Amino acid sequence: MDLIFEYLTNDKWWVIQVFLVVFATISINFIVKLILAKLEIQATRTDNMWDESLIKAGSKPINVMIWLFGISFAATIAEKQAHSDLFKIIPSVREIGTIIIITWFLIRFIKQLEVNYSQKNQRTQEGMDATTLTALTNLAKISIVITSVLVAIQSLGFSVSGVLAFGGIGGIAIGFAAKDMLANLFGSLIIFLDRPFKIGDWIRSPDRQIEGIVENIGWRMTVIRTFSKNPIYVPNSVFSTIAIENPSRMTNRRIHETVGIRYQDFSVLASIVKDVKQLLLDHPEIDTDQTLIVNFNKYGASSLDFFIYTFTKTTVWVEFHKVKEDILIKIGEIIQKHGAEIAFPTSKVFLEKVDAGDK
Repeated sequence: MDLIFEYLTNDKWWVIQVFLVVFATISINFIVKLILAKLEIQATRTDNMWDESLIKAGSKPINVMIWLFGISFAATIAEKQAHSDLFKIIPSVREIGTIIIITWFLIRFIKQLEVNYSQKNQRTQEGMDATTLTALTNLAKISIVITSVLVAIQSLGFSVSGVLAFGGIGGIAIGFAAKDMLANLFGSLIIFLDRPFKIGDWIRSPDRQIEGIVENIGWRMTVIRTFSKNPIYVPNSVFSTIAIENPSRMTNRRIHETVGIRYQDFSVLASIVKDVKQLLLDHPEIDTDQTLIVNFNKYGASSLDFFIYTFTKTTVWVEFHKVKEDILIKIGEIIQKHGAEIAFPTSKVFLEKVDAGDK
């Protein structure tokens, strides 16, 4: 008993204190994990995406925060015995660590909120599109990081105003060195503001060999998946100098075809043109509010040509071709019904009979 009392009263008592602090840190961390796990289960059962995002985003930062304060408190106890200059940085480390953890939590919260909001949009088909959502979350993340850096600089004892003044002078040199990066940044801002396309759109450029589905719009480049499944990484600055066509926003798809019949079927040409026009007017997949033309157009080299100009209601690529196939087949049936035939390139050779005496 005397040995225990002697041990507790000497200079080694701080070791037990440090042990108790570490043990308490582990215990509190374990209890907080259990509580957060139960809260996360409860949050997933509700339609409120804010509480679920908050709990999922805060689980890891809270654990790290507990360890940060536990270890710093234990280091403070050890400092009383060690008297080392190394321990003088404990307050600064704790303060900077707290800023980093809070920044980490806020970025995780915004990211989780973006994921939950996107999933909700897919279920309800409502709310802002993915491109706008990405732009807003990226702006929020950048704002948080810049603010955290400035707060950390101020916490270290540096003047924020002086840093900003230096940044204004040095920004000129950095601007020249990183002009391409800045051009891409402003290009992304133009995309987010003007919104010529969004994620999931099919775009193409008549100026460049660019065509495909937009997969991602970043701050530096846009990823486009071509129809051959190859990715194209386009710097955002390019979109401010080229023309962009967005077929995904078309209202209708056009059918523009020329059909030729034989010259010997001239007598039924007018009836065929009339029946084909009526076919288009009666077809349920043709938008009769748009331009609809069926007219005899040209005396061809081997055929009498009439053209069809109309628009389908659907804009879906696969469905459009089904409608077009149905119309072309029915046009062929109309031609056959009138006893005519679709023409194909032919040539006639006239042989002149020559008498034997003319040889």
